Amino acid sequence: MRQSAAAALALTVLLFGGAYLAAGKHPAQETEPDGGAVREQSAQGQKDGGVQLAVKNGDAVEIMALDVYLQGVVRGEMPASFELEALKAQAAAERTYIYYQLAAGRKEAHPNADVCTDPSCCNAWLSEEAAREKWGGDFDGWESRIEEAVAATDGQVALYDGQPILAVFHSSSAGKTAGAGDVWSGDMPYLRSVDSPEGEETVPNYYSAAEFTAAEGKGPLGQGHAMALGAAIAERFVLARFDDAKWFGAVEKDESGRVGTVEVCGAPLRGVEVRRIFSLRSACFTIDAAADRVTFRVTGYGHGVGMSQYGANELARQGRTWQEILLWYYADITIGPAPETVQTAENVIN
Repeated sequence: MRQSAAAALALTVLLFGGAYLAAGKHPAQETEPDGGAVREQSAQGQKDGGVQLAVKNGDAVEIMALDVYLQGVVRGEMPASFELEALKAQAAAERTYIYYQLAAGRKEAHPNADVCTDPSCCNAWLSEEAAREKWGGDFDGWESRIEEAVAATDGQVALYDGQPILAVFHSSSAGKTAGAGDVWSGDMPYLRSVDSPEGEETVPNYYSAAEFTAAEGKGPLGQGHAMALGAAIAERFVLARFDDAKWFGAVEKDESGRVGTVEVCGAPLRGVEVRRIFSLRSACFTIDAAADRVTFRVTGYGHGVGMSQYGANELARQGRTWQEILLWYYADITIGPAPETVQTAENVIN
């Protein structure tokens, strides 16, 4: 799952929480001077097969059609056994995310490519060959569902004020998704906290635990303070003695029930930083601290912003369509064809 979390609305992903044959040119296509995405224009919008992406796959850059890339992402990011409407929602969300990134410009990690197949940078991505090996006898049935999910949503994206949104997603939430500002450094009007229906009965490893000795926790927490709060506070932290149960203090939770901040040796640290430092599955956790160890009990998996994949699957089981799933998780959006001219996205990364 993509789980992709990163600073200020830039994913490392799961996220949220994740394909490749070079596609031939269509007559109506024009290649941009820098070799960027090529788009086939039509009155109905841009169809996936007419959009050519430069994809960094390992050390090579390949040209592939958007529908081929999307199939690989859906294979890599969501279990093929999920409900078909959930798979369609995943395809549409990922297509939207790609158009948002095309508008924002190429990343420093791959200046010669529009997207990549590295889940820590762009998306988890599984080729047809790798899926055939992984799925074995289930391949034909599951692959047909992946292809149908992409084809059924062809060219459709989630829009806010007429532009593709930052359609982030994650694996599972603990009753509510997180607002963008709770996780990153800025809010976005369509990335608000909403109820999410998944739970222990429908999500594998919904609850998890991680235990560390005081010695194991002291160094990473000191480094985390240095990054988040500055060297002076970090020095005070490193000199502190873990001689009682108070090295973790007061916990403040945000609207979604995740840890907003936690006091560590008298200085506040954001819950998302604690999650990063200890590689916790989410920032929805409780803390059981003693003089010699600390135990985190965690619910859900991922940064928590945008669409919950297991929540989407549960909504699909309840009869919701892929459009209704997107409207559930992304506030005040419309769904329609990708715009033929995508405006440059405002830089919201701080």
